[in-house]
Amino acid sequence: MKFRVERDALADAVAWTAKSLPNRPSVPVLAGVLLRVADGRLEVSGFDYEVSSQVSVEVQADADGAALVSGRLLAEITKALPAKPVDIAAVGAHLELVCGSARFTLPTMPVEDYPTLPEMPASAGSVDAAVFATAVQQVAIAAGRDETLPMMTGVRIELNGSTLAMLATDRYRLAMREIEWRPDDPNISLNALVPARTLADTAKTLGPLGGEVTLALAAGGAGEGMIGFAGGTRRTTSRLLDGANYPPVRSLFPDAHNAQARIQVAALVEVVRRVALVAERATPVRLSFSDEGLVVEAGGTEEARASEAMEATFTGEPLTIAFNPQYLLDGLQHLNTSTAVLSFVDAFKPAVLSPAGEDGEIIAGYRYLIMPIRVTR
Repeated sequence: MKFRVERDALADAVAWTAKSLPNRPSVPVLAGVLLRVADGRLEVSGFDYEVSSQVSVEVQADADGAALVSGRLLAEITKALPAKPVDIAAVGAHLELVCGSARFTLPTMPVEDYPTLPEMPASAGSVDAAVFATAVQQVAIAAGRDETLPMMTGVRIELNGSTLAMLATDRYRLAMREIEWRPDDPNISLNALVPARTLADTAKTLGPLGGEVTLALAAGGAGEGMIGFAGGTRRTTSRLLDGANYPPVRSLFPDAHNAQARIQVAALVEVVRRVALVAERATPVRLSFSDEGLVVEAGGTEEARASEAMEATFTGEPLTIAFNPQYLLDGLQHLNTSTAVLSFVDAFKPAVLSPAGEDGEIIAGYRYLIMPIRVTR
């Protein structure tokens, strides 16, 4: 194997592939990235039996072949190279890399020991890459981090006709986003529970590429239990989580509300951050709404207290409700609008945060539900 490639293209390809490699691989070869050259293209691949990543780069090839090297080391090296073409060649049990006057020799691992990458499932349809990336970002924040509850660490994707819905919850908050997509089968009805971290990393990479992202999901048979995403010259697959008993979380959204507040997002974010400075971890902030506006308060240990008043348009009976400040900030910062609408049933039932236009009307498509925390004053 011998080829020349542009430094930036190589560094991007290796960095993206190496990002999903395991920190503690069960076998040494899983810490490697596979470089394979054929027909003037370089394929950079990574696989840990859960997630596979593959990207294709155009190269000037003198000889086809394959080599397996440490992914993280190669990523660090390619990132640090000068902005010049890179010459790479497999020589015996080593990979030689030359860029300008910089020269590296890396040990290789046996290519034959590397597992075969899974095939992409059948295509289910496509969605605008930027819209998809934004939607994933808005929902994945609500996914759980507790690996002892694997179901809660996933994002549930629901494909029904031309609507693609994503939901995630960690039992204390729930995010849901619905977007339009282009299914291959207009009558499609499929659900999948995708690891949130993998989905977020994939969307973050594919979104800036523009164009469309292809979703590949098997309804049964070959490829079942796996989902694939492809955009540009990149593709990734992931094993699905067991979502057979995923709770009916849509029913948590209240059918009606008794009070509603319209608030400027940037102003509320600043106030919550300031007031929460006196609060210890997981100590709630209290929001008191009335016709006069909003007062945000927090109390910590040793009599530390903070409060700040701000403008808000409120309809309903005066209400005081408390939230985990970080959960509230997460929701506010992912609305992607300057105005937020908070809808309440009462101080002890979940509140719903929604994006709103400049006219104050709720923009459909995204809802962020947050559980209140009972506090005594």
